[in-house]
Amino acid sequence: MTETSPDHPRPVLVVDFGAQYAQLIARRVREARIYSEVIAHDATLDEIKAKNPAALILSGGPASVYADDAPSIDDALFALGIPVFGICYGFQKMTAALGGTVENTGTSEFGRTTLTVGGDGGRLHRDLPETQPVWMSHNDSVKAAPEGFTVTASTPGAPVAAFECVAKQMAGVQYHPEVLHSPHGQEVLTRFLYDVAGLKPTWTAANIAESLIADIRAQVGEDGLAICGLSGGVDSAVAGALVQRAIGDRLTCVFVDHGLLRAGEREQVQTDFVAATGARLVTVDAEDIFLGHLAGVSDPEEKRKIIGREFIRSFEGAVGEVVAGGAQGGSDQSAGAQQVDFLVQGTLYPDVVESGGGSGTANIKSHHNVGGLPEDLEFKLVEPLRLLFKDEVRAVGRELGLPEEIVSRQPFPGPGLAIRIVGEVTKDRLELLRKADLIAREELTSAGLDGQIWQCPVVLLADVRSVGVQGDGRTYGHPIVLRPVSSEDAMTADWTRLPYEVLEIISTRITNEVPDVNRVVLDVTSKPPGTIEWE
Repeated sequence: MTETSPDHPRPVLVVDFGAQYAQLIARRVREARIYSEVIAHDATLDEIKAKNPAALILSGGPASVYADDAPSIDDALFALGIPVFGICYGFQKMTAALGGTVENTGTSEFGRTTLTVGGDGGRLHRDLPETQPVWMSHNDSVKAAPEGFTVTASTPGAPVAAFECVAKQMAGVQYHPEVLHSPHGQEVLTRFLYDVAGLKPTWTAANIAESLIADIRAQVGEDGLAICGLSGGVDSAVAGALVQRAIGDRLTCVFVDHGLLRAGEREQVQTDFVAATGARLVTVDAEDIFLGHLAGVSDPEEKRKIIGREFIRSFEGAVGEVVAGGAQGGSDQSAGAQQVDFLVQGTLYPDVVESGGGSGTANIKSHHNVGGLPEDLEFKLVEPLRLLFKDEVRAVGRELGLPEEIVSRQPFPGPGLAIRIVGEVTKDRLELLRKADLIAREELTSAGLDGQIWQCPVVLLADVRSVGVQGDGRTYGHPIVLRPVSSEDAMTADWTRLPYEVLEIISTRITNEVPDVNRVVLDVTSKPPGTIEWE
């Protein structure tokens, strides 16, 4: 029986066969309080063994297991004594590798399907409803389970929709337990982890924080100096708090006021974060530099790369202040001998995935702190949150004692309002958007809706104008877009159904109080197909 360790957790590896939901599977495992990571299906046997996995979960994927170019995995993995759980394509791959039969039965199942539990349901489905909805997405089906496996469920298009062999600590399902459309899916996945694989739920906020702090100390060393780029958001604040806990006054936080902030942002960072952590903070005034480089630029990818580059340049320029401050603070080392080698960033797992850093994922958009970094970067990156989802980051922040005003803050992108202006970024347009954004935030807070939405970007369509009537005269102003969304981790999202009365108040205030805006519209697109931010 395998078991994780709080200090050095053995990961449950999610083997990605090109699935839509590989990261979501990893998230669901963590919701069961067990550490998980995603790896590519073409990882070698030695690479997988080196990670000392507590279990393997084989993801879904779009291919057929018998196709010539089908993604594969070394069948020797099934002989290592590691618990294995197969999902959809992974279920079929597992079947084929262990001697079962996979065929195209001529009956495809996509979307909601009724699962019928047979016998006593086994470890996975025991005491769950005999018939239950599940989410399917397959053309091929398992016709015969491998020898020694018990079939525990079926659907009209999948005669073998679930099987298990407790003695081998292996099981699988044809459906997708990781999605909310399979209402008992989380329980089934958790039962595999606890009752089949024998794992213990030790991945808690306290253990995560302890492990990350230890990792930071090991990376930075006993004498290393680091700077942390604070954006005003949750992620960079938690990353900074972790590093401050790990190395103390050898960290200096750098807050770059690039002129792309929302109203009150600078003041909040300078008071709340410093009061909560005691960290040293240097503020860099760089508005003119950023706006100068963004002048004439409308392409969103170019904006992100410019902002990423100038962030780093701003940090590099702050190094002298960091060293001087260390010398003034009575450091035992001489200022001349000190060098800042490490840059702390609040990069999250969704940032990495959307920037093409996941297993076989497409580059949706370059996040300024991932794909937007310059090639001649002078720092070594410290990214303690790189494998965490947003809810885990918030939990770690609370564990570190950060105030709720920081921990519960809705996500705000590092590039700031620059990617909420569709078109060129100018000082006048920023001021216009700042006013509209503040009105929306004030009214959502007043209505008590902050806890119901994940994020509400306010977008200025700077290159679009529409005819309006204001003050009995014709106007030709800009539209403002409200983008309220609900989400668990930013990987997927749905638009939030705000009360009409609140929308009316926001619209009326914006069109009355913000010059050059005569129209407010609501974005009702889910993710996918649309991203949360417009750029």
